[in-house]
This record gives sequence, structure tokens and C-alpha cells, in this order.
Amino acid sequence: MSNKENLQRHLLQLDNRGYKAYKEIQGSYNFDEFTLIIDYVQGDPFASPSKFRVIVPPEIARIPRELFKSRSREIALRDYLTRQFDKATYSNSSKRGTGKSGLIAVTRFGQEVLERTAAFIISSTASDIVDLGGVELRFVVGLPAGGRSILGQQAAEMLCEDIPRLVSQSLKDASLNAAECRRHVETVEDADWLRQQLAEKQLVAFVADGSILPRRSGVDNRPLLNDAVAFVSPPSLKVEFNCPNRGEISGMGIPAGITLIVGGGYHGKSTLLRAIELGVYNQIPGDGREFVVANPAAVKIRAEDGRSVAGVDISPFIAGLPQGRDTAQFYTENASGSTSQAANIIEALEVGRGKKEEGRGKKEEGRGKKEEAQSFVLETQLVAISEGDLVPVLLVDEDTAATNFMIRDRRMQELIAKDKEPITPFIDKVKQLYADCGVSTILVMGGSGDYFDVADTVISMDNFQAYNVTEKAKEIAKKYSISRAAEGGESFGEITQRVPIPASLDPSRGRRDVRVKVRNVDELTFGTEDVDLGAIEQIVDSGQLRAIAVAMVYAKQQYMDGKRTLSEIIDLVMADIDGRGMDILSSFPEGDFAMFRRFELAAAINRLRSLSVVAK
Repeated sequence: MSNKENLQRHLLQLDNRGYKAYKEIQGSYNFDEFTLIIDYVQGDPFASPSKFRVIVPPEIARIPRELFKSRSREIALRDYLTRQFDKATYSNSSKRGTGKSGLIAVTRFGQEVLERTAAFIISSTASDIVDLGGVELRFVVGLPAGGRSILGQQAAEMLCEDIPRLVSQSLKDASLNAAECRRHVETVEDADWLRQQLAEKQLVAFVADGSILPRRSGVDNRPLLNDAVAFVSPPSLKVEFNCPNRGEISGMGIPAGITLIVGGGYHGKSTLLRAIELGVYNQIPGDGREFVVANPAAVKIRAEDGRSVAGVDISPFIAGLPQGRDTAQFYTENASGSTSQAANIIEALEVGRGKKEEGRGKKEEGRGKKEEAQSFVLETQLVAISEGDLVPVLLVDEDTAATNFMIRDRRMQELIAKDKEPITPFIDKVKQLYADCGVSTILVMGGSGDYFDVADTVISMDNFQAYNVTEKAKEIAKKYSISRAAEGGESFGEITQRVPIPASLDPSRGRRDVRVKVRNVDELTFGTEDVDLGAIEQIVDSGQLRAIAVAMVYAKQQYMDGKRTLSEIIDLVMADIDGRGMDILSSFPEGDFAMFRRFELAAAINRLRSLSVVAK
């Protein structure tokens, strides 16, 4: 293995040569406090930047084991270190030539704490440092160029001076803000712990008192600073927990069943639902929603005009279409609002019931209850990534729902007989979903009081404050009886499993066997096909979409055999990732993957217009 001096000398020798000569430096180099690994060298200053790694051993990084003793803490620590390196790059990076010259950067991230491939903790077996951890960090570098000629002197400064300084500032315990780091780790661990307690208390979500739910704008997900109203739970819905780190916390518990969120316009209905929707993820300290947590299988459902649907059994909601179109195996390249919303629900139910994996969420054996509460070891990935043993919770906002799918009032029933209306509205199926399938629903509804008849809990939002108005809503329902006829039948209906036809997923393009590309969080290219994921609101990070894209390829190559159902395939993919990490998705060490849920992977596959399936 070469060392820092060899690298520096080589870079100076490359000065003024053609840019492709940079490929000569690919390899590993020993520095005084870390190993620098250059995995990939860009071929052009305007191309994607070069891929680097640094490995800082435990005896140098000296990260206390206390900070990564559980899975939850480890993911939080990795997130914190990535953010610290990112901060350090701002004060150290500078423009050094054309194109991406001078760039040093890690993966992009937002308010969410996700498991990423940007940073890893390295444990040691050496007895003298067994309680310390090292760090591997992956980042990109824009190697300096003047035109398309190498700037060797500037490259030597970047790689041999700037990178060591960044490592020293952000990846060593001595340089970290100990209190800030601990807060980051403990906040995430407490949120994970809270999420694990929901089922035991028969809750589907929890919103802590003092939470700041409003955001700065629709494109800025940071908390609103001025005039933000802190959340306070209605007394009748207040629950309390004793978290492992922060201790006692109180807030609003949303019980299992059917919950309506009502209120006037601009009073916070959708803001509350959005916070719950993102409660499947952890948030950074200071976000305001750190302790808003939701069932890990909560899925946002909306209408999605124009999406393709492949062989989904939407007959529980839609049957008897004109011209005798089959809805038990419904295909369309251009779904309406109602058919798309029906398909979205059925697809979530289809993959929401997987195989329960052993060893998840277990507490250490041999501990007393008090000690368990204070020393909970969370043996699960962030947001319970393999949540296949959990039943979905549906999150619906009337603003993004199809009206004719949500409600058919008494007057319309009188005018249009049921035998002329193929749609069974959601209002007539929502109770059956809970009774037959255990599927709870949280629904923002400001325009129809008909849902009072089916709601178990009604929460009113007034100036961003929540009030429990369940009893009042029930009284109104009795006082103003709507006398509408129920159209849902005796039961919800069957959830049919589908088997993907392997040939219908083709990631190749031209001479390339695999071509996948992502744009932000709303579109991916899979082979020759562009897949619109703009309606999948719980993809919050471009790293998630990059990982989903390659996971689709992995699923096709490893498990699609024309016999396994989509749910079984996703079970196997998620189990592989859980056991061996996201690196299995690529033959190359990638630093820009972020963990995703099974629901979003299924959503991407289901939106391939080429997808063909057969019923199981």
C-alpha cells in the first residue's frame, strides 16, 4: 500500500497531463491517522465526481462505545458524523478549476435521520481499545482541472492537506461536540423506543406535547420559527411514556381504529397528518417533530391520476365496470382518481403482511423492568425497515383524494342507483378494513360529516391546537341522521397476491445491461422507462430513491422467478439488506444510499408501465 508522500509526489507528476491520467491514482494510501481509498476516478472534470473513502481506526477516532452500543444509536451516530463532515467541507472546499474541480462532498440529507451508506462504525477486537470505535466515511471529490488538463499542485493540496484536516475536524471524538453528539444519539434512540411502544398501548401514532408541527414553507422542511404554536394534547387523548434517555414525556396518542382530523381551512389538519406521515422516520434534534412517531407501516394513500396499474384486484372498491371490464385483475395505463386510489390501498395491503423476522425489537434478557426501560437495546433498523410483520395504517387527506372514491351521499344514492355505480366508496369499507384486516385509518376530512358515523375518534384542529370532539361528532351524527345506505357488503374482500413476470422488468438500455438513474425524490429511470414517483410522499431522500432503483435490479436478478409473489420477493430483498447491509445492492462501495421501506420499493415496481403479473 502506498502512503501520503507517494500520492503527493504522483499528483505533482501528473500536472498538466490529460485529465484521464488521474485514473493512475486509484487505490489505497496510508496517511498518519487514516487510510485513504480512491475507489473510482472520474474521466472528465464535468462528469460525476470521483469516489473516495477514509477509514479512521478505533485507536485514532476513539468513538466511545456508549454512542453506538445499540442499532438505533449506531445509525444516529453515523448520521451525526456524516453531518459533521458535511459542515466541515463548507469551510474547507473551494473552487479549483473547471467543472466540479475542488468539490469535496458527502451525500445530501434533510431533516430525517436515515440509515445511510455514507458512514460506518468500525469496532475493534483489541483488548486495549475494545470500548472504542473507528469510522469509515464515503464521499466524493471533484479532482482539479484547468480545461481538461490536470492541476497537480491543487490536487495534492486537496488530497494531502484538505482531506486530513476534514478528518481531524469531524471524525475524531476529540473534535466532536460531546453534548451535541450525545443529544443526537439519545433523541433518535428515544424516538425509536417510543415507536416500539405504540402497539402495546394500542396506538397508531403519538404527537408529543411541545412539538412544532408547521414548516417554513412547502419547499423548506425546517420548523417554522416565528409564530409557531407548540402542540398540546387534548387531556382525554394524553398518554405518558418514560423514555430511556429523556425520561417522562407526554402527548397525544392516536388510538387504533378510524380517526378523523377535522377543522377549518388553514388550521393545521394537513400539517398534523404530514407530521404523522413522516413519523415513520426519526428527525434530527431541533426539528420540532423529534417525538412525533407513527406505526412503522403507516402509508400515505392518495389519488394518482394517470398512473399505470398492473393486475391489481380492486374489486373490494370497484366492480361492475361498463363493457364488463375485469376489476379482479385490473390493468390500465391511465388510471382515474378513484381507480388509482383503490389500487394504492390494495397494493399497500398486498405487501404489508410479510414474514416476521426473529430477533427484532427484543430487550436484553435477564434485566428487570426498570432496567429494561432505561437500557432498552433496540435490535431493529431505523423505522423498522423490515416492517412486514406489521399491518398497514392508512393515512388519507381529502385534499389529495378522489371525491367519488371517498363518499357517495344519500342524495346521490337516490339519483344514481347502486347497480349503476361501480364504485363502493371508502366510507363503506373503512370499518371493514379495521374489523377484517386490522387496518387503521387516519383521515383528514373537512368537507363531509358523513364520516362521523364510522369514526372511532374525531380530532378537531383549531389554530394548530388539537381538541377531542368525538362525543360532539357522535351527537351531531345522531341529531342529523343521513340515512344513507351502506354499500360495502358483508366483508372487505380478499387481498390477492400477484406474481411478477420477470421479463416485464428490464433494466437494460442499449448495450448496457443495467441503466438506472434518479432525479431528486420523484422520478427514476429504469432501463428505457421513466417512472413517476411524485405521488409517493414518503420517499423523502434522493438516497432512498437511488437505493430503491438498484434494489429493483437486485430483486429482478436474485428472486424474480415467475413463481414468487411480489410480497415474497420484497421480504427476501429486505431480509438480505437487513442481514448484509445496502452494500449488497451494488458491486461498488456506494456512499449515497439511504434506507427505504418495503412499501416504497413496492410502489416503484408497481408503477413500471412495463410490469406484467399473474394472480397467485
